[in-house]
Amino acid sequence: MIRSFITEQWRKLLIPIAAIAVLSSVLFFPQEQADVISEERGQTLFETLEEPDQEVEPPVEMIAEAVSVPILVDVKGAVKHPGLYSLIEGDRLLDAVEKAGGYMEDADTRLLNHAQKLQDESVVYVPVAGEEPPTFEEPSTVAAGSSDSILININTANETEFQQLPGIGPSKATAIVKYREAHGAFAQLDGLKEVSGIGDKTFEKLEALITLR
Repeated sequence: MIRSFITEQWRKLLIPIAAIAVLSSVLFFPQEQADVISEERGQTLFETLEEPDQEVEPPVEMIAEAVSVPILVDVKGAVKHPGLYSLIEGDRLLDAVEKAGGYMEDADTRLLNHAQKLQDESVVYVPVAGEEPPTFEEPSTVAAGSSDSILININTANETEFQQLPGIGPSKATAIVKYREAHGAFAQLDGLKEVSGIGDKTFEKLEALITLR
């Protein structure tokens, strides 16, 4: 009997102890686990903030602006606002025309190469329908006092150099170069008349400005 009484008393004591242990595990373990997770997150954020600065590439626009080379182009003829315009090296003929306000209604654009890249000191002349492009006197002609200083060698000149001649636009300059590549060097100055688009009147304007050597 005494043993049964003692056993019964121990049972009564063990039940509250077990309940307290279970309650403690429920209340305190999740909190400790949450503290660990919070600490790990804080450490990750700290490491992220402490990472060395990464090299940042400048925007493409800044790079393009840094290497842009300004040029001056003289736009003449049948445009709304003829004049001298500042552009960027590599801009196209159409860019210069747009700077000048666009074409007049009577402009003849058939022989203009809108995709042609412009260079510093370029002249863009837009003729009106039926007009023969005028001759522009080069400043170097007056300074040198001799036409020999501006003679264009028709056997070595490129398309850009041919366009310095009166009446020779992008299309005719290309035609001359292609003719020379197909038939060889010109033996006579009037051989230019064999090129499509160059007739007697055009050749008369060119004869004093070209050479074979």
